[in-house]
Amino acid sequence: RAGSVAVRLLDDFEGVLQADGYSGYSAVCTANSITRIGCWDHARRKFVEADKSADSKAKAKKGTVSKTDVALGYIRKLYRVESSIADKTDDERLKARQEISVPVLNEFKLWLEKNAAKIMKGGALRTAIDYTLNQWQYLVGYCERGDLKISNALAENAIRPFAIGRKNWLFADTRKGAEASAVCYSLIETAKANSIDPQGYIKHILDHIGEADTLEKLEALLPWNVELG
Repeated sequence: RAGSVAVRLLDDFEGVLQADGYSGYSAVCTANSITRIGCWDHARRKFVEADKSADSKAKAKKGTVSKTDVALGYIRKLYRVESSIADKTDDERLKARQEISVPVLNEFKLWLEKNAAKIMKGGALRTAIDYTLNQWQYLVGYCERGDLKISNALAENAIRPFAIGRKNWLFADTRKGAEASAVCYSLIETAKANSIDPQGYIKHILDHIGEADTLEKLEALLPWNVELG
């Protein structure tokens, strides 16, 4: 977990990077003019954690709504918009986000700024508010286009099985073993992301890798260049 790793991975990348608030991405995004957007799942998670913490409910008076509930309410509105436009075209999604989501975001930001000063630093709720405000320019980025997502949940869901499993397997006792596992995971998950049967894809690679003696032939084996019969 270092900025140098982000630089190496994204050195020749062009496009949109969607990530949490990790500062290690800043340098390479600036240097390579990469468009960076945030992830509302990460912001929401911090408010959920605040809701479960000792200062939960921000000590709301009886019969009133807590500040964590208000914040989560705003975020739920944003996700409801996304659910309602999931099957729309990119242009339709952009229009809906500009007309519906942006006003909600503007109202939410005013609420965050108003309440930040009222909550003591160091608590879970203040941490959630500060994180959201600090990441605001990235969190609103998805509303600038219709093809972007409100969160990077798809990527997180793809890596979750082995991110959890690696704590139990502990079979990679060498660097080479860990790198080999990473290669296998990358091939399988990328095949799935491109709607290709992983088992059939791996067989295709094994059948043709011996003939791939040029860069072009190797690139032809990448999941997005393969059509399995």
